[in-house]
Amino acid sequence: MVTASFIGILRTLAILILVYYAVKFLLRLFAPVIMQQVVKKAEQSFNNQQQQYNNQQYNNQQQPPVKQKEKPREKKKVGEYIDYEEID
Repeated sequence: MVTASFIGILRTLAILILVYYAVKFLLRLFAPVIMQQVVKKAEQSFNNQQQQYNNQQYNNQQQPPVKQKEKPREKKKVGEYIDYEEID
């Protein structure tokens, strides 16, 4: 069975702290670039959706409206529903 030494624990903690600060530094460095790319992609997506919507509206205005079939009417109403109460 292998036991951990005090020097090994300190070395592991030092590595973890260095990795934490390195990641923190790199995120601060690259976060603005990443955010610009995300915003640009969202803007493109929004513009594409808006353009598709506008094209659909334009096409709907040019095409004559399609006549829908009438829904079948109810044949005959028999009467009202009456709810009776029990008398004690």
